[in-house]
Amino acid sequence: MNKVLFAHLALAAVQIIYAASYTIAKIAMPQYIQPFGFILIRVFTGCVLFWLAHLIFIREKIKRQDIGYLMICGIFGAGVNQLTFFKGLSLTTPIDASLIVTTCPIMVLPIAAVLIGERITWRRLVGILLGAAGAVFLILYGKNVVDNPGENRALGNIYLFLNASFYATYLVLVKSLLKKYHPLTIVKWVFTFGLILVFPFGIQELMVVEWATFTQGVWWSVFYILFFVTFIAFLFNILALRVVSPAAASAYIYSQPFLATIIAMLAGKDMISVPQVLACLLIFAGLYLVSSRQENVA
Repeated sequence: MNKVLFAHLALAAVQIIYAASYTIAKIAMPQYIQPFGFILIRVFTGCVLFWLAHLIFIREKIKRQDIGYLMICGIFGAGVNQLTFFKGLSLTTPIDASLIVTTCPIMVLPIAAVLIGERITWRRLVGILLGAAGAVFLILYGKNVVDNPGENRALGNIYLFLNASFYATYLVLVKSLLKKYHPLTIVKWVFTFGLILVFPFGIQELMVVEWATFTQGVWWSVFYILFFVTFIAFLFNILALRVVSPAAASAYIYSQPFLATIIAMLAGKDMISVPQVLACLLIFAGLYLVSSRQENVA
């Protein structure tokens, strides 16, 4: 398969996994497990899985001079990024969360320009603005039959905006490492350093979890987050970053509100509407402008 095609298929799969996770994660959180405790389990599981996969398939060593850089990527990619996302999701609604994460590609542009000197073309800028307009249009005007504002919607959205900023920074920083190491090598160390950061935040919440109260649905929710969102999505994303630019990769986040709507409709939780169709057209027009031609090549 063409490597560019594979990268975009992988990014699309990642967004489907993430779009479903907004609702699935809240089955278990915060009623059965608090967000920082959930994150500790997630990062620990990801760390174990990626170490095992790396031991079996790669066995690549890193250079001493890159340890500090990998540590920074771990802080942004599996540390503060994860803590702020799950904390924010526990306080706000899945719909709000899917909107806030669409700010990530907007943050990638100035961060990439400052850190790696990436060129901001008019074509890419127009594409990102179109995608952002589609996402905002979908959230503001799309039909939402479920109204569950959570405990502190405004604070949750602030956490999610911080998450988008941290993840955008990670996307930019990790790009140079992908030219030197296999993705499994990088993600193994990203999760290792991330685990060190999240441990003191999550251990207390994890110790008070009452596992005996978990229903079958809660266990499936935990499994989905640990395996699909943590392992599969993270691996697909970093594989795609070997081919596409950080801006093009992060632009796929624009599809999450649309995908979340489709998933809700298939589950009988929502109905498709004209505003949602219009938003879809804007989103994919933006994706086309950002990722087509030379915009998607590293």
